[in-house]
Amino acid sequence: MTKVIGTVKGPGENGNQYVFITTNNRQVKIGEFVYYSVLILQQERQIMGKISALRLIGHLPDRIFADPQISPEAIASLVGFTHENPELYEVTVDVIGYFHEALGFVNPRQTPDPGAKVTLASDENLRQVLNRKSLGAIGSAHIGSVLLREGDAVPVVLDVKELVSTHLAILAGTGSGKSYTAGVLMEELMSPRNRAAVLIFDPHGEYGTLEEMRGHPGFVGFDGYAPRVKVMMPDDVRIRMSSLDYYDILTLLPTMSDRQQSILHKAYGILNLHKKSEYRWDIQDLIAAVHEADRQFDDEGNEKMGSSAPALEWKLEKLERSSHFHAYEHLAPKDLFQPGQITVLQMNEISQEEQQVICAAILRQGYQARMNTQKEKITPESENYLPFPVFILLEEAHRFAPAHDPSRCKAVLRTILSEGRKFGLGVGLITQRPGKLDSDVLSQCMSQFLMRIVNPVDQESLKHGVEAAGRDLLKELPSLTKGQVIISGACVNTPVLCRVRQRLTRHGGQTLDAPGMWQTYFQDRQIRDRAAAEAPLASRQRPQKFRGVSIE
Repeated sequence: MTKVIGTVKGPGENGNQYVFITTNNRQVKIGEFVYYSVLILQQERQIMGKISALRLIGHLPDRIFADPQISPEAIASLVGFTHENPELYEVTVDVIGYFHEALGFVNPRQTPDPGAKVTLASDENLRQVLNRKSLGAIGSAHIGSVLLREGDAVPVVLDVKELVSTHLAILAGTGSGKSYTAGVLMEELMSPRNRAAVLIFDPHGEYGTLEEMRGHPGFVGFDGYAPRVKVMMPDDVRIRMSSLDYYDILTLLPTMSDRQQSILHKAYGILNLHKKSEYRWDIQDLIAAVHEADRQFDDEGNEKMGSSAPALEWKLEKLERSSHFHAYEHLAPKDLFQPGQITVLQMNEISQEEQQVICAAILRQGYQARMNTQKEKITPESENYLPFPVFILLEEAHRFAPAHDPSRCKAVLRTILSEGRKFGLGVGLITQRPGKLDSDVLSQCMSQFLMRIVNPVDQESLKHGVEAAGRDLLKELPSLTKGQVIISGACVNTPVLCRVRQRLTRHGGQTLDAPGMWQTYFQDRQIRDRAAAEAPLASRQRPQKFRGVSIE
């Protein structure tokens, strides 16, 4: 049923706004959807809008409210107010437009006439126009429900095609529920209606609980489909040395002089001569190439060794002791990606520099695999053959693409975010410090999940990096509570305030209950102390035996 909640007063501050007057402050909320009707080409259209501001313009004298013993309702009735609510509100609405099935929302640029009635959008209306996909359809992701409506009256259903191809950013402060929301999204991607190929870089070991999808009835398809969950512990992460480039090695090594860097670069040139024959080199091969690159000849043509090779050899031998870089073992794209499989790389015990290089190597090889497969440059026998789109989720993205510091991943990410769409490689970024995330990287994410953020620097960075959400909704960021999110961008028809649904699997990133753990520790210690105190007494009271005869 439709419900008229106000009357248009006139245009707002800009051409895309109008103002209406109402006394119904219960349903006039920031982010709520309303509409007015207008004739366009002989057809009545409902012009949807979103409430962006409201202010009180008419009310009882302030002195009445100063005395808590006085009932404002009683005074209002005495002076002739007959309405339940004697206050008047001026409400500003940003026009979205009427919904067209092929084009989405179309703004007619036709403001309502003064006196036109403003109607609250019904639940049914919102279900039809907010979501690009219907609930349960192939390629849909049910992330939650509209926050301003009761319960699950209006589900929020995202378009997975747009979500994974135009890239995603989940931005939230600590404890706002960003990892929980990402877990819900991963459940949707692995559901029978999507069966995605997903890789997660997990620096804190929070996504291991996704293993509970195995055998869970909520993920079983009618054809017997069940998602595969591959959780790789830090000791299982292996990168082949020959897949690293010069700058990867430079990141892993201690600080070097300019001459040492020059010798190392020349050594890489020597090794690159063998790449066409799929030569897989290791650290010892690189050391040999370093010695070859550092050879010098005097004026008489006599060969002598330079001083840089021994120092480089010492530094490279330290790298050889790393358990994550190997001559032959490798996480190839074929191992990491399969439709219906989610691979979690737990990197919580790996150093920051090694995380950077591992991530850069996997991203680079995944991008090249998709590009070369798409261009039919490799055959199905190759370990890099990926004949399907893939999605990569980066937790703590500001570590991999910092705003002002150099990073091995930043350049690779910029390339993937700008060109990966045409090759079917999508990226999702999660961070609690958007102000520390590279602005170019953030601006390439066309779908955004924004949760509670109170840091002014982070809020300011969002105004420039996330334009789709709208300034009115960005003002709501500090007031959002856990599990509430603003979803905007390519995956929905218009930005919406959403209540995230409950996960089917457990959340692996919950905050530890420190007081409870302290109490448990002391209770356990008291039990152990009592047991230790009673043990000598029991041994004294126990009858002693001598050659099988009890002695009392």
